[in-house]
Amino acid sequence: MKWKRSERLVEMTRHLLESPHQLIPLTVFSERFQAAKSSISEDLTIIKETFEESGAGKLLTVSGAAGGVKYIPLMSDRAVREVIAQMIEELGHSDRLLPGGYLYMTDLLGNPQLMDKVGRVFASAFANHNIDVIMTVATKGIPIAQAIARHLNVPVVIVRRDSKVTEGSTVSINYVSGSTRRIQTMVLSKRSMKSGQRVLVTDDFMKAGGTMLGMRHLVEEFDCELAGAAVLVESEHTEEVLVENYRSLVKLCKVNERDRTIELEDGNYFSEGGDER
Repeated sequence: MKWKRSERLVEMTRHLLESPHQLIPLTVFSERFQAAKSSISEDLTIIKETFEESGAGKLLTVSGAAGGVKYIPLMSDRAVREVIAQMIEELGHSDRLLPGGYLYMTDLLGNPQLMDKVGRVFASAFANHNIDVIMTVATKGIPIAQAIARHLNVPVVIVRRDSKVTEGSTVSINYVSGSTRRIQTMVLSKRSMKSGQRVLVTDDFMKAGGTMLGMRHLVEEFDCELAGAAVLVESEHTEEVLVENYRSLVKLCKVNERDRTIELEDGNYFSEGGDER
């Protein structure tokens, strides 16, 4: 099959978008499209410029015999702020207020388009952190973890509250819940991670950070390194926060259960030293 340049550009773009953070040798494209590497390089230059102008990310070129190109998904600050504003608007409805100052978020977590945006936001923040795996606690953190993993092209490991026979041998720890001060348990299969991996932990809602702290201790049990923490919504902290260096998109400042009012503001995403894009 003889490919036209327009056809090559479409197919190469699709391939790159489906393989973020993966080094693709030029020979892959050259052999597939039966085109000279010089022609492929010209095509990639067009794609690179388009990605950068549209804010879709950047295309890195690695020289040498083992070189190639790597697509890094990114979002501009403006696009991130739009996602945060959308989250605040969605979460601000009074019918989302639950007893105890929590917000109903299940429908948002089940919205694939919104979660894809959230995943891309956090993937942008941690694009240069060499993440090897995403960790979350079952069950509400799973959609966020999978969305981030999609754009970082890394696996997800799911921490559970109790052991399952399908998990095989497990590692368990006890930790103190930051909000209830109760002793709880986290369990993770021994096959989930390898020693030395860099781990990004994530959750949908954080009060005092007890769950995040528990995941950090679990990361240490596997002799891995905590590379960062991503939180969809954090609450106003009335006590000491148990974790540091986390990024949140939205902050729940105040709720009034009697009047059913919810006050929200931007999280600390930009105040945590994120790379300006």
